[in-house]
Amino acid sequence: MRSLWWDPAGPTLHLIDQRQLPGRLVVLELKTADAVAEAIRTMAVRGAPAIGAAAAFGLALAAAGTKAGRDVEAEVHRASARLRAARPTAVNLQWAIDECLRRSGPLTERGRAAALADAAQAMADEDVETNRTIGRHGAALLSDGDTVLHHCNTGALATVDYGTALGVIRTAHEQGKRLRVLVDETRPRLQGSRLTAWELEQYGIPYAIIADGAAGHMLQRGEVQAVLVGADRVAANGDVANKIGTYMLALAAHDNHVPFYCVVPTSTIDLVTPNGSAIPIEERDPAEVLDLVHQGQRAAPEGSQALNPAFDITPARLVTAFVTEAGVLHPPYPDTLAQVKSP
Repeated sequence: MRSLWWDPAGPTLHLIDQRQLPGRLVVLELKTADAVAEAIRTMAVRGAPAIGAAAAFGLALAAAGTKAGRDVEAEVHRASARLRAARPTAVNLQWAIDECLRRSGPLTERGRAAALADAAQAMADEDVETNRTIGRHGAALLSDGDTVLHHCNTGALATVDYGTALGVIRTAHEQGKRLRVLVDETRPRLQGSRLTAWELEQYGIPYAIIADGAAGHMLQRGEVQAVLVGADRVAANGDVANKIGTYMLALAAHDNHVPFYCVVPTSTIDLVTPNGSAIPIEERDPAEVLDLVHQGQRAAPEGSQALNPAFDITPARLVTAFVTEAGVLHPPYPDTLAQVKSP
């Protein structure tokens, strides 16, 4: 099952509500661009490629829902602004909207709703093939018997299907390599223990969930042969914006001489952003930190304050290589990243 799919009869965008996993598999039916923007903002759909695909279909819903006598182009661009603002860090969101608008042509006729839907569907299908190619490139970096440490969720749920970093693990498993995965919980929203573990269960890949703070210990003990993460944006110099906790993981991997691979489609590479300091970091609701319940009781004292950055920046010097559909990229990253993005 894909994480999201389009029904032209509605028209309706169906997507798995990732807030409900692993307890329940719930599929949302979204019929407006505003509903798509809200699903992105509230993380019903998450993962850079997945929210990009959802936003592209959101444009088609905006065009299809334009009332007679209204300007289709104006409605679509208003929806574009709302979708772009839903989550600012992931560059795939911006890229997918721009690419869908480019492919569909001028938005001056009601028939453009179909053109937008066709463009979004083509991009969704391409995402799956891109991920499969990434998986083949990345699987070559893993050996039979390896233990891999994984942060957040980068599987089928984070993309249209198959996945990026988790897709590499999935490909290696399908090739017959016996792997074990250490799954960071990934606090505060627990994408690792809720989503990555759920996916690994479906694939039959052995895993163990660890607290984020245990990752350094496992690396120091020599129990990890590779660290795999995704990214929400890669700057022109190779700095990486990814789920909070990635920077500490990269430091521990570097200190213990364990390769740290960042697995991304080339659409996540943003040559307009020179380095990590220029990447906007989303600050989410402190309640995500404070509302944690432990053994039936609130974990934080009433009245506590919290900071909740959703992402951090890993400097390029800590990244062993980038795995993309164009191959495995090594330093110097300003050169190799630019090469795969050139027309």
